[in-house]
Amino acid sequence: MNDTIYSVITGTGSYIPSLHVSNEEFLTNEFYDVEGKKLEKKNQDIINKFLEITTIAERRYVTDNLVTSDIAYFAAFDAIKSANIDKEELDYIIVAHNFGDVRNGNNRTDIVPSLAARVKHKLEIKNPNTIAHDIIFGCPGWLQGIIQADYFIKSGDAKKVLVIGADVLSRISDPHDIDSMLYADGSGAVVLEAQKSKGPIGILAHKTRSDTFLYSKMLHMDKSYNREYKNDMFLKMNGRRLYQYALETVPQAIQDCLKKSNTDLSEIKNVLIHQANGKMDDAILKRLYSLNNLNDIPENVMPMTIDWLGNSSVATVPTLLDLLLKDKMKGYKINKGDKLVFASVGAGMNINTMIYKM
Repeated sequence: MNDTIYSVITGTGSYIPSLHVSNEEFLTNEFYDVEGKKLEKKNQDIINKFLEITTIAERRYVTDNLVTSDIAYFAAFDAIKSANIDKEELDYIIVAHNFGDVRNGNNRTDIVPSLAARVKHKLEIKNPNTIAHDIIFGCPGWLQGIIQADYFIKSGDAKKVLVIGADVLSRISDPHDIDSMLYADGSGAVVLEAQKSKGPIGILAHKTRSDTFLYSKMLHMDKSYNREYKNDMFLKMNGRRLYQYALETVPQAIQDCLKKSNTDLSEIKNVLIHQANGKMDDAILKRLYSLNNLNDIPENVMPMTIDWLGNSSVATVPTLLDLLLKDKMKGYKINKGDKLVFASVGAGMNINTMIYKM
């Protein structure tokens, strides 16, 4: 039996910002509805309901001196050290983000040069053959970067690829929109390497779908709900419809990927899913098992960080993976040979999923 080239994760890294922001920090916010009318409900009642729906109790923000490319670099440095590789041997650096370097006090996007170019500069990589580029794909951006890296490796174009997911959402969230409590900052990264193996290892299969015809405006940029804000643009979301869309499509996307990799759901050790809403993820998992006629969901199959890290978009899944592989998630242990599901859904609307064998 001939050896086959597989894409294998050899190192992980993450940066969890230092500022803890609890739900109580929003008690003094003035919240408005989509029509610009101030909400009459007490903030404490709003916060209590928010926690019940999303399971988010706190989130992390970066300090004023940091931007997205800074924290992307921190995670990248960590991943390269974890992989124990020569950074000059990297063939690609792919940075997934959504808003570029948004500076404190000015929410204008800055993406020239690309964040990948900035990270390569910060890493002091001199090799001109280390190609650095960005990917904008909503919350599934990091996983789509992994999928691109897999294509590079399988084609023989690359042997080592660094894929980073980083966002600073705290600076593009509308303080007068309840949804601002969802968003957080963070970064995560992995090093993927080409490895020959007689049996399947690493990335076994992946699937992506993009539903732009009906759902391209589910997440978009718009003015503050507070009409006194005239110039700044903030992230807006149709949360109720997004919940429904995710529940209708993500479980089937995972199911299709399982089938593509000839993997049964019962073989999966953990489901690593993008965390935008804890209750939504629970519903997605329940529907996935229902598709497989399985009523009993294994305990601890879906590790979660959203309750204390919030929704950091492209950083949620790689950060979760880093914490798991470095034994920083109590009650979880990933071992050699375990099979994992990765899945994400976000702006576009885009969905992607991957089956991975440790």
